[in-house]
Amino acid sequence: MAGIRWPPEESEHAHTRQGDVDAASHYSDDERSLAADSWSVKSEYGSTLDGDDSRQSDAVDALAAANFRPSDYSSDKEEPDVEVEHSMLGLQSHWDSAYAEELANFHEHGDAGEVWFGEGVMEIMASWTARVCLAVSAGLPAGSGNGLALAERGLGEGNVTDELASWSVLDLGTGNGVLLHALAKHGFTDLTGSDYSDGAIELAQAVAEREGLTNITFVVDDVLETKLERKFKLITDKGTLDAVGLHPDGAAHKILYWRSVTKLLEPGGVLVVTSCNNTKNELVEEVNAFIQSLRANGTSTREDKELYPSSNNWQPPTVEEGPVLEYIDHVRTYPTFRFGGSEGSQVCTVAFVLRA
Repeated sequence: MAGIRWPPEESEHAHTRQGDVDAASHYSDDERSLAADSWSVKSEYGSTLDGDDSRQSDAVDALAAANFRPSDYSSDKEEPDVEVEHSMLGLQSHWDSAYAEELANFHEHGDAGEVWFGEGVMEIMASWTARVCLAVSAGLPAGSGNGLALAERGLGEGNVTDELASWSVLDLGTGNGVLLHALAKHGFTDLTGSDYSDGAIELAQAVAEREGLTNITFVVDDVLETKLERKFKLITDKGTLDAVGLHPDGAAHKILYWRSVTKLLEPGGVLVVTSCNNTKNELVEEVNAFIQSLRANGTSTREDKELYPSSNNWQPPTVEEGPVLEYIDHVRTYPTFRFGGSEGSQVCTVAFVLRA
């Protein structure tokens, strides 16, 4: 286990919601342990049991109408996955408690907190993301090493810096915000981090201030019911989708997640997702299933209508048209291991571009 911490039974810092406590009480210690074991490293972000009832109802209706279920996704694994285990890691009360503890630790000892998936994964993700963005800007294949080299050579050193500075970045479930620090080192300057935990945002602001990174904006925002009105050219997610899926209503919450991402991403923008609970193929299948459900069902809910503001000249999707999150590349340099005749890695990072 890497850094799993269950919330204390009682904490003056935790903003525990009654809905979270009621849901969590349904799980035995064995079930929590099994769910935690399936989550090999900590994530930054979960999802809340609370929320607007109509929002939940809309998502459940869409789930049923589109037959959008995790069990429908094909995988590159030889055997189908067992039913997804729910976990305390999917509850906001856990993260409120965890970040209250990390914030107190920061003020007392100066410790910035956990680096989810480790510093090595974070650095690979940041540098690889910068190269993918440059390739997309140059209209070259992101998955081609030659394409990336040509992009950097064609833009020139000064233009590379200017290009990355022009990319607006949103880090979903930013936690302590350190991924944004890594992206800043690679040339990104228009940086925003969002998290639904007040404690996470307070910690992220304090850590960034200590590091002299005053250009990063941090906001309290729940991706499942985002209030952000701005669109971003790059959206990063390091563990957020994983935690959303670990909520008791994870399948329905994933629909809300993908709706929000589609709303927040600029046409032509890039989404980079790092996950320890999904393979590359599973993430691609999940995205494709969501896009197909949008096309098949049109705009039947309030959230669907909000995805397509008229100011951007977007129209509601039909069976033949609509926004498409298209797979463009994945990280190929993470350490791998072999088990049962199959080869894989503990995490995957996948990039999609939004084709409007």
